[in-house]
Amino acid sequence: MALQFIPTVWAARLLVALEKALVYGQTNVSNRIYEGEIQEAGNTVKIASVGDVTIGNYTKDTDISSPEILSDADQSLLIDQSKYFNFYVDSIDRAQQNVNILDEAMRRSAWALREKADTFLAGIMEAAVPTANKIGSVTTPQVPTKDDAYEYLVDLGVLLDESNVPLDGRFVIVPAWFHGLLLKDERFVKSGTFRSDAALANGEVGEAAGFRILKSNNVPNTAAAKYKIIAGHSMATAYVEQIVDLQNYKPEKRFGDAVKGLHVYGAKVVRPTALAMLIADKS
Repeated sequence: MALQFIPTVWAARLLVALEKALVYGQTNVSNRIYEGEIQEAGNTVKIASVGDVTIGNYTKDTDISSPEILSDADQSLLIDQSKYFNFYVDSIDRAQQNVNILDEAMRRSAWALREKADTFLAGIMEAAVPTANKIGSVTTPQVPTKDDAYEYLVDLGVLLDESNVPLDGRFVIVPAWFHGLLLKDERFVKSGTFRSDAALANGEVGEAAGFRILKSNNVPNTAAAKYKIIAGHSMATAYVEQIVDLQNYKPEKRFGDAVKGLHVYGAKVVRPTALAMLIADKS
């Protein structure tokens, strides 16, 4: 629906919509090292990998084995997501306003594109977690309480330890209700919020049990139940994105301004064992 001008004085500031924090697309949650140059949806990024190197025993004055031929493999990250926005503001409406609604509309459009990508990434990560790295299930989810929510974080850390995931740079993304349980535990209050006076990343609410704790309303769930609380390291998930086209144009049969943009992206979990997941219901 086009903006409708009525003979009323416009306020100097816009009342903007409330926004969710975008978490899964952060560089410390999903890595961008394969991003490169993306020109259009449908491009594919090939990710090569090298197998383990065998270690042998050396005996003095004895020939070593012939050079080992390393095996290699590759994975394909397909840029298969394409989202766009396209909005219009009439010249009469713009003339009567003392705020720049185009600027705010652009900001909201950009945020909406990123929100779609954030939700997409959450689903990609959830689907890739190995069964052995899951606590609880969709059939029998765990039900954390204020007394054991922190302990579930410790358990997730143990799963990552057993998968040789680096200690530095680990994250866990929790819904608001789980964060609320942590705030009722002295172990989190004492150690998890010591950076509360510092500038934290988008969605970050503290540190505890070896994790950066991030809070998000995009945590995958089923009808506000069976929340998939994902922990891991940014090495697990590769994410690539690009705004491939952004145009300001004048609609042929209108007086006004329009803007449209195209966002393409894709993601792949390249190291599934660097993720762990707690499937939980509210207590």
